[in-house]
Amino acid sequence: MSAFKKSREAAGYLFMVLITFALLQSAVVVMHEFTHSTVAWLFGDMSSPFAIVWGNPLMMTGWDEGVAYSHLFPSGHNPVEAIIGASPLVVHTLIVTLGILLLQKKRIIRHKRQFHVLFWFVIANFMELIAYIVMRPFATGGDTGHFNRGLGLSPWILFVFGTLLIMVGLYAIFKRILPQMYDLFAQGNRFTEWMIFFLTSFFLFLWGSGIRVVFYIYPDPQWMFGLIGFVAFGIVLIGFNPSKYDPNV
Repeated sequence: MSAFKKSREAAGYLFMVLITFALLQSAVVVMHEFTHSTVAWLFGDMSSPFAIVWGNPLMMTGWDEGVAYSHLFPSGHNPVEAIIGASPLVVHTLIVTLGILLLQKKRIIRHKRQFHVLFWFVIANFMELIAYIVMRPFATGGDTGHFNRGLGLSPWILFVFGTLLIMVGLYAIFKRILPQMYDLFAQGNRFTEWMIFFLTSFFLFLWGSGIRVVFYIYPDPQWMFGLIGFVAFGIVLIGFNPSKYDPNV
């Protein structure tokens, strides 16, 4: 196959991924905020689960769950605050865990469309976990801040143990799931393999976390946690890129 045809195939799948991911990311953002509001409503702390503040689903800005934490839990150390704050992170964790398991099942692998949608849905959820747990564990507000404050925990607990678990999931993505993606959608086309690898890494470490944290949190000193995303992107670029993949193994 000529280089031109390979690049055209890669561009075709790139277009499909961008459309799919834009839709899935929007769904994840809405799901995230509705999880907050629904849990708060179930505890009687909101009049309606639909009282969220709508924002930009593409840029992930302007969204808010509408929970009045400062009025409902002014002193902290309230488990309900922790539950409401962390509830979307629990949902993301369940989706990522179940998704990683399903993506290794033959009945899913046999169906390319299902595999495609499920893979990028997992990535959209995983990038939220990385953004909150790895890059915003010491925030005084937000999901992680409310979780730590509600339970009276040191942010280091969430940061250390959460990061370790995320590393396990990332290893599964880059060592087990991505090779299957290459087999299904690249079929030996290195252009497509690199495109899949680059977008996966970019979404996980930069789009949903590194760039977002650095530019939206600055000048708060915690913007520097966003640099972790750039470091992680460099590490996977060196250690897990498609040139390391041997289809015969």
